[in-house]
Amino acid sequence: MINVMLVDDHAVLRDGLKNILEMEEDIKVVGEAVNGNEVVRVVTSCQPDVVLMDINIPDKNGIELTGMLKRDYPSVKVLVLTMHSHDEYFMAAIREGADGYLLKDLPTDQVVEAIRTVAKGESIIDPTLTKRLLGFYNQKQEASSPSELTDREKEVLICLVSGKSNKEIGEELYISDKTVKIHVSKIYKKLNVKSRSQAIIYAVQHQLVPLP
Repeated sequence: MINVMLVDDHAVLRDGLKNILEMEEDIKVVGEAVNGNEVVRVVTSCQPDVVLMDINIPDKNGIELTGMLKRDYPSVKVLVLTMHSHDEYFMAAIREGADGYLLKDLPTDQVVEAIRTVAKGESIIDPTLTKRLLGFYNQKQEASSPSELTDREKEVLICLVSGKSNKEIGEELYISDKTVKIHVSKIYKKLNVKSRSQAIIYAVQHQLVPLP
């Protein structure tokens, strides 16, 4: 069972999401928060696996809350669900450790699948957002050069940037899920990142792979 917490100050949207999610046999909504001050209290009491986070909420914004949760509750996955498609919001959320970034105009079945994806420790980012990152970075940030990636690791990284799951990567490259996880772990270490989303950002920012 995936325990989900909803963070959104719009009651209609929150109630709608709750009704949709609780129709799924493997998902349970265990808590809700309507402002930033409630988030820590509710997370502590309900111990969710995934927090579905809006950005525009009272008291503290969702980006600030994402960083706080990833710092103080590292096992909790944060999936941002917002109306904001601006690069600045997206990049800020990823820098704070968000496990996924979705827009509210997505079909609800894709939101449900995204919750399952981040609950498994994977990340979900709209591929159209990664395509805009090179325009956002008109100059590269200072960073140490990554250790040389092997050809196989480059193939895996290209798949990550394309938004493929571990299972899809394994099927495309004819390797097992376990082998994919090993390659992904090595990529994280070489790029000095902690998550799939951060690896994607780094790869696009430093032009390590072609954009999908």
